[in-house]
Amino acid sequence: MSIRPADSPVARAVIVAAVIAGLAAVLFAVTRDGEDETSAPGTALGSWGTLAPSPLARTEVGAARVGQRIYAVGGFLEGGSTTGRMVAYDILGDEWEEVASLPIAVDHAGVAALDGSLYVLGGNLEPGGAEPKSRRLFRYDPGPDRWTELQPAPTARAALGLVAIGRNLYAAGGSSAEEDRLRTLEIYDVQRDRWATAAPMPTGRNHVGAAVLDGELVVTGGRPGPEHGGLTTVESYDPVRDSWRKLPPLSVARSGHATVEAGGNLVAFGGEELDGGTTIAAVEALDPGEGSWTPLPDMVMPRHGLGGAADGTRVYAIEGGPRPGLAFSGALEFLDLR
Repeated sequence: MSIRPADSPVARAVIVAAVIAGLAAVLFAVTRDGEDETSAPGTALGSWGTLAPSPLARTEVGAARVGQRIYAVGGFLEGGSTTGRMVAYDILGDEWEEVASLPIAVDHAGVAALDGSLYVLGGNLEPGGAEPKSRRLFRYDPGPDRWTELQPAPTARAALGLVAIGRNLYAAGGSSAEEDRLRTLEIYDVQRDRWATAAPMPTGRNHVGAAVLDGELVVTGGRPGPEHGGLTTVESYDPVRDSWRKLPPLSVARSGHATVEAGGNLVAFGGEELDGGTTIAAVEALDPGEGSWTPLPDMVMPRHGLGGAADGTRVYAIEGGPRPGLAFSGALEFLDLR
């Protein structure tokens, strides 16, 4: 009796091996959070690359990624006016679109993403109003392109750090009308639409970077006062224990910078040296396993007041000022960690 080739043991082994190899290739192309990173434009492994610039040139913006889009909102427009305009960057298409504006104009706001929505808290309000700082909280839902106002925070502040952990938002540090070195940590319960106060941050500061690493809020750098000085301070908050601890300090003192989690590491980039009158090109990463910050390639265009976001192991630097003070850019740069 003849045997068909497909029924032979050797043939079956070849077919199985081919299937396994195909599956392995697919799994390799998927990043840690389950999103296909290989189809994003650009190939800048080992150095920063440039992508389509934002249609708005701004500084002191906030940014966060929701799915395959990065949103940049608020800040100062060229000329110095505060804005509520928002643009969305399509990661796969390398293109921008202007979407619904925030209902109020703010700069130095806190921005975070949670469960498919964007949240914007606080910020400096336009001059001449009854309040210099905002405590209002807004949620943006991309599907209907609509904003909803939520319960305002207890503290009106700007230049704060805002992150999402679990079902909560965490707002840390910043400056209020009365205090430039806020230590206040406030937690917003999204399901219950209410705020609570938690253990204060050990070091009060504004113009901080903030990100989530291993389920904890990490606040980096910042300014001890209204104008001068930068800090290397890094502190981490454990939501379970309601307690803070120190992490290894930044190698570069910075404020007005961005900090994101990418590929299991913290990456800090941008910022300004006010006394020296320069922006900071140096980029550094903290590997929690190594316990120290290591240098990464310098930015192409150093900026402060920029937005930061990450997608898997890719870091994005969005808009921001190329010089200290009121300088403006629509630049979009990226760095692949591996």
